[in-house]
Amino acid sequence: MKKEIHADYIEAQVKCSCGNEFVVQSTKKNINLEACSACHPAYTGKTKRVNSAGRVDKFNKKFGL
Repeated sequence: MKKEIHADYIEAQVKCSCGNEFVVQSTKKNINLEACSACHPAYTGKTKRVNSAGRVDKFNKKFGL
């Protein structure tokens, strides 16, 4: 790697809108998030399932298939 062309890699304080805070390494000092692993539905297991079979039936009924 070339010297003196890369940004400094420092510890960054990450703050989520849910109130969760943790430290990572980044080129920025502070990072604000809307969703983190503590509150995102994909990580918490509170995902909303979509009934895709119902959508297919609705499509077939609409177009007479």
